[in-house]
Amino acid sequence: MNNARLPTYFVSHGGGPWPYMTGEFRRNFDRLEQSLIDMRAELGNAPKAILVISGHWEGEGFAISSGAKPGMVYDYFGFPEYLYHITYDAPGSPELAKRVRELLRAGGIEAQLDPTRGFDHGTFSIMKPLYPEETLPVVQLSLDAGYDPALHLAVGRALAPLRDEGVLIIGSGLSYHNLQEMRGTSGYEPSRRFDDWLQQTLVHASPDARTERLLAWERAPSARAAHPHEDHLIPLMVAVGAAEDEPGTVTYHQSDFFGGMTASSFRFGSFEATQGEAQ
Repeated sequence: MNNARLPTYFVSHGGGPWPYMTGEFRRNFDRLEQSLIDMRAELGNAPKAILVISGHWEGEGFAISSGAKPGMVYDYFGFPEYLYHITYDAPGSPELAKRVRELLRAGGIEAQLDPTRGFDHGTFSIMKPLYPEETLPVVQLSLDAGYDPALHLAVGRALAPLRDEGVLIIGSGLSYHNLQEMRGTSGYEPSRRFDDWLQQTLVHASPDARTERLLAWERAPSARAAHPHEDHLIPLMVAVGAAEDEPGTVTYHQSDFFGGMTASSFRFGSFEATQGEAQ
């Protein structure tokens, strides 16, 4: 049995229910899909459960999905009707939800259990290619709608012990998320400039400098052009906070996403100790 510490991840989760689609739209995500398949191979059998901090769930304070059998949240629009009937049938974990609340409270952060929350596409869009068997328990943690980077870094610090308990922590968002600009070409340069800053911050800066840069992320090049509403960036803070002193690595990078956008995903901490479990 492997008790190695798991890494954490920030995953750019793509658009809508893409893993359930076919055709041209689906092919935009081929490299993202491969990165998730590679991620699964790296992790092998090490995770016992998944905690997803989704950019598609926010509220006043924090909430934790605690149902044993979560439903679905179809939080997208303009897709064919069949995509509003898809399912991801992994179980929830009331026990893990309570453990998450316990750790947050120990860190001075209050959180409520939500037994009715289902999987939103920030979760099932990555879980479908990552764990298609739908057997690993999955719990979601919401964002606080104030989007305070320091608070979400603190959440990650509080949750760090989960990494030694077989729980894989994933922040699910997008490294570039300006929906209006993604419909044309005006997002190409802002996405590239902000991604360059992310690479420097997450991969090349020292841990202390990384934290300081994330706290001041709005001063990054093209920050607000990349994230006019930072719901898809803030999950990164939790992933970093849970592995704050450990190195960052790029796990997915694409400079022609939807024709010319730049998008990336990152891992924090090493998976070397878990490689012996790979399938």
